[in-house]
Amino acid sequence: MTIWLMLCAFGGSFVLTLLVVRSAGRLARLAGDHDLSGPQKFHARVVPRIGGLGIFGGVAVIVPMLAYRQPSWAWSAVLLLASALPAFVAGLAEDFTKTQSPRRRLVFTAVAAALATWLVDATIVRTDIPGLDWIVAYPLGAALVTIFVVTGVANAVNIIDGFNGLASMCAVLMLGGLAYVAFDVGDPLIGLLSLVGMAAVMGFFVWNFPAGLVFLGDGGAYFLGFYLAELAILLLHRNPGVSPMFPLLLCVYPVFETVFSIYRKKWLRGMSPGVPDGVHLHMLVFKRLMRWAVGNRDARDLTRRNSLTSPYLWALCSLSVVPAVLFYDSTRVQAVFIVLFALTYVVLYWRIVRFRAPRWLVFSPSQQRRKR
Repeated sequence: MTIWLMLCAFGGSFVLTLLVVRSAGRLARLAGDHDLSGPQKFHARVVPRIGGLGIFGGVAVIVPMLAYRQPSWAWSAVLLLASALPAFVAGLAEDFTKTQSPRRRLVFTAVAAALATWLVDATIVRTDIPGLDWIVAYPLGAALVTIFVVTGVANAVNIIDGFNGLASMCAVLMLGGLAYVAFDVGDPLIGLLSLVGMAAVMGFFVWNFPAGLVFLGDGGAYFLGFYLAELAILLLHRNPGVSPMFPLLLCVYPVFETVFSIYRKKWLRGMSPGVPDGVHLHMLVFKRLMRWAVGNRDARDLTRRNSLTSPYLWALCSLSVVPAVLFYDSTRVQAVFIVLFALTYVVLYWRIVRFRAPRWLVFSPSQQRRKR
């Protein structure tokens, strides 16, 4: 059944995303990304940014099959998707109207997280962090901490959604880690929903990478972040053998990117954390490591340079996903790897920003000539 559900999720997402791509001309005015010159814009043509419709639809399409084989699981999936609607719809509203402030989208994502704590009992009740464990011991404290975490992860996934395939493949890696641990601890429901999520993301991915025919958009990014966070919390809530640090290490790349960006903007640059800038790590990789076709605004070359940037960050994401999966039951080991990841990120960031990146990381025309 699992293979068939994954194929249905992939097929549903693939077809829905194809419809978005084929309707790009008609959707350009309503949901196209027209800003080609902003600090976070690295594409050369107007692209529809509602790819999240395919991912949401790909997950939703498996509900009837689940209802036939596993009614209780189908009900859990329905409640999870229903909880996600405020975050997903708020993101889609931004994709269509460009009028929804970050604060408003965060508020609706918090509402979605609150619904999930009520409808599917996705609540953080242990953290292995002194002081915080006392807070989550109380229902209200647990709910507030959970809402904060889910909202933060959803926003973090949106922040790393800057290049073709970047956020979506990172989500696939993290959902794959969730699925492995879920099946290993004997939780097939979370494992199945994680695999279905992976398949739905891949149905979108083939249209997004490398050609960039469609973008994830805020709707897709917020839904993916919400879905990932909720499954991780449910896995932790339902399985005492999983370390409370596992979800944090699993998602530490987008989470630390967000925390570091807030620190960098507020304390180093004296600006509002909500103001977009062009010095996120993935943007620095594009500008200073991906030197192939620098300065070229040809659509084909710019798209290739955009897509070649993402594998650098997939590798960085893997540095946290792999140890998270291997040591999912050890809080101490997970904490050590969280610290190591943070140090690796900071060192890499400062070396790139100061033009001291190792030569083997730089992809340049001269390197290509030497290879030939």
